[in-house]
Amino acid sequence: MQCVRRQPVRTKSQESLYRAQIKTVALSNMKLIGLEGDKDLQFLINGGDLLKVRSGSWKKTRYFKLQEDCKTMWHESKKTLKSKNTFSLDDIEAVRAGRQTEGLRKHTEELEDGRAFSILFKGRQKNLDLIASSEEEAKKWVNGLEKVISNMNNLTPQKKTEHWIYSSIRKADKNLDNKMSPKELKSFLQDINIDVDEDYAEMLFEKCDQSKCGFLEGKEIEHFYKILTQREEIDVIYKEYAKTDGLMSAADLLNFLLNEQREDASLNDAFQLIEKYELDENAKAKQQMTKDGFLMYLHQPEGLIFNPAHKSVYQDMKQPLNHYFISSSHNTYLLEDQLKGPSSTEAYIKALLKGCRCVELDCWDGSDGEPVIYHGYTLTSKILFKDVIKAIKEYAFKTSEYPVILSLENHCSVEQQKTMAQLLISILGSALVTKPLGDQMPTHFPSPEELKGRFIVKGKRLNKLEDTFSDESKAINEDSVTEEEDDEGDEEDREKKSSKLKFAKELSDIVIYCKSVPFHGFEDSRDKQSFYEMASFKEGKAVKLAEESANDYIRHNTDKLSRIYPAGLRTDSSNYNPVPLWNAGCQIVALNFQTPCPEMNLNQGLFLQNGQTGYILKPSYLRDQDTEFDPITLTKGPWLKRKSLHVMVISAQQLPKVSQRKSSIVDPIVKVQIYGVPADTTMVETQYIENNGFNPMWNENFQFDVCVPDLALVRFLIEDYDTATDNEFIGQYTLPFNSLKSGYRHVPLLTMNGDLLSSAGLFVHIMVMDAE
Repeated sequence: MQCVRRQPVRTKSQESLYRAQIKTVALSNMKLIGLEGDKDLQFLINGGDLLKVRSGSWKKTRYFKLQEDCKTMWHESKKTLKSKNTFSLDDIEAVRAGRQTEGLRKHTEELEDGRAFSILFKGRQKNLDLIASSEEEAKKWVNGLEKVISNMNNLTPQKKTEHWIYSSIRKADKNLDNKMSPKELKSFLQDINIDVDEDYAEMLFEKCDQSKCGFLEGKEIEHFYKILTQREEIDVIYKEYAKTDGLMSAADLLNFLLNEQREDASLNDAFQLIEKYELDENAKAKQQMTKDGFLMYLHQPEGLIFNPAHKSVYQDMKQPLNHYFISSSHNTYLLEDQLKGPSSTEAYIKALLKGCRCVELDCWDGSDGEPVIYHGYTLTSKILFKDVIKAIKEYAFKTSEYPVILSLENHCSVEQQKTMAQLLISILGSALVTKPLGDQMPTHFPSPEELKGRFIVKGKRLNKLEDTFSDESKAINEDSVTEEEDDEGDEEDREKKSSKLKFAKELSDIVIYCKSVPFHGFEDSRDKQSFYEMASFKEGKAVKLAEESANDYIRHNTDKLSRIYPAGLRTDSSNYNPVPLWNAGCQIVALNFQTPCPEMNLNQGLFLQNGQTGYILKPSYLRDQDTEFDPITLTKGPWLKRKSLHVMVISAQQLPKVSQRKSSIVDPIVKVQIYGVPADTTMVETQYIENNGFNPMWNENFQFDVCVPDLALVRFLIEDYDTATDNEFIGQYTLPFNSLKSGYRHVPLLTMNGDLLSSAGLFVHIMVMDAE
């Protein structure tokens, strides 16, 4: 007979004590995140029933509550008590009030709008569509969640660390007696991703157990926290510059800013940093900075590796549109793969909120005269064209105010094309570009500045734009005109199946600055095509041109727009390396935004600068029609600005586990990668640190020689080293070479999906010098 270990039953007094301790934990965390006594937060912690909606027939009541750590949502089925799930507030991308998702609009009634809300997650995790029992309760859920998420995001790095560590300490305190035994200390260390031998753990415990009673409590746990979070490397740097009674005066801080950080700083700048980041009021009154204030500064934008001046628009936005790299998405409607994955308006919303400025709409005839969007001849689901345009209108300019290009892949009948045109005009209104800017035929593209808040349609056009300015313009019979074939590979194959698709004049007339045409060679494009006529290139052909005819391709792109898209064989929605195409001056290098991958990291890294507008001004030698630049041969020219980059990888902090097993501790290794012209592309790596993801230390130096810094990206990658299999991804950060800041810098870490890893980071020293 099998023995079953039963959980001890608490007496009434024990249960009362347990609940009191739980309440104390919750109050402590509410205070830490700045929401002590907040009614909305208290409502979340108390929890309540919500109706979870998956379909018209699947609507079930679930009990939701915020756990006492104020960071984890817990939900269960009250009926069976079997279904228990949690998710972190860190995983939430947005909370939307009302019936704003496809699921809620499709499966609920309009009268339920005030009680409905959705929780949208980062990455590919499905939305949670929920309905509260009343409008008042729905508002409490939405307000409470938004408030907690906002406050957690705005915590200082030190407060985030404090919250995380104390939450882990409480998690290790299994009996909730507010004390830590040696066994609980070992469990806690494993939970925060550090493995220590028994001797070290015992030494650490004895050092903190000043009462010699065999457990830690109160001040002893605080002492333990201080030992754990001590940053030796920061101590060394601080002591070297703190020359005023063991503290940093404004003059000491200025010395650090000038000598180490290579800042163009004044004494007034030092005063401002002390005023802004010093935590000790006595030190601040003396215009001095403590070690805690110094660490605070190093975690703020002024102390990060990315140049804060590049966080806002700093480039000239009045150049012609084709002078910019444009953040672009392929098959934007897909959330997953190209064969059977779901299509969704959410995919457009996610791409636009990431700063994407060119989205693709794959349009087909739908039922009831309503055009639909999906990946033709596949099992991907279908969404209404009008729903997509409505979503695009609502979210197009939330991240960037600069123009959005709607790239139409058109497979519709003439009648449904007319419907598409009507929908574009009625929904987008005056924001849609329906005629050239100005009264005369343009000779070049307008600028992003001139097109702020506007939509541009890319597609087929039945005639030349010049014809609209000619008195001799002939009437066009849409039924007698067939679509020109362009260079769209797999897309072209699907178009051929449509057999000589005819075009509606109404849709043709709103194609102004981006007329799709076939590519018949650089000479043909130069001699026969206008500036607004553009070709699309499958990645294979584009890469070949970039390798074999780079200078011709660059000159072509000084006058025309080029769109690149992934090969049709990438049915898993994988991506190609965009860097060689950017090197060739290609503007619209379209990637599968739905796929977390290194290629999307590079895209996010390039467009991180210039206010995340989705437009990056190309270097002057990629805009000059007579340019001699060739990224392959690298002849002498203004593009050669040789730099020597010195990187010291010092340490990392609070790296996440890659395995959910409690005993699994990461062995972190850091790789520093340069992407750019072939001569600059390289990678180095540190040694791996065994069993320490909490505070590993490397102190390893590397040097890179970079020939064309304008086109270089720097990527910091941290992996969990494994001798037997491939290393596992932990975190990464990518930024333009020209956005690097010198000196001691913290590097924030992002997931492969591009979301911030809260509390985790890398600490480095950067030096950029002119190469001899």
